[in-house]
Order: sequence, then structure tokens, then C-alpha cells
Amino acid sequence: MPEFEKRVAAAPKGRKRLTERGELMRFFQRHLNVSRKQDGLEPITMAHLGAELEGIPTADLYYLKSVCSQAPNFSKRFWWELDPTKHPRP
Repeated sequence: MPEFEKRVAAAPKGRKRLTERGELMRFFQRHLNVSRKQDGLEPITMAHLGAELEGIPTADLYYLKSVCSQAPNFSKRFWWELDPTKHPRP
């Protein structure tokens, strides 16, 4: 069996593959989909969310989580924080 196939076969499957970043993304997905459902929008997928959060380090995602959790409207604050035009550099 080639080396690549051995590593794939030995890799953990299912819930064992949880990562810190993946858990944060699932947190954001759950909270965003609540407001999207109320607005009549399609649920956001992990792929779409991954593309949105692609360039953000994991440490900054913890900051984003705390700021959005304290906001009255989670979804509005989340999208406002991701928009670079809302944050001018000095």
C-alpha cells in the first residue's frame, strides 16, 4: 500500500477530526443561521463561512466571537467586523 494511502487509512474519522478552528466556525455558523432563517435566507454553509474567514487567524476569531456574543444583534456585528472598509487604518 502506498505511503499516502496508509496515512489516509490511519487518519481519524468523524468527530475525532475536530479542530479548534472548526469548532469556532461551527459556533459562527449556528449563530448566523438563526438570524438567516428568521430573515428567510438560505443557511450559510461551512464552505462559504470558511471562505469568509480564510485570512483571519484563529486568535482573532476568539476576539470576533467575544465581540459578537456581547452585541445585541450577532449577525449584524459579525458582518460589520468582517468588512475592512468599516475599519480605517490610521
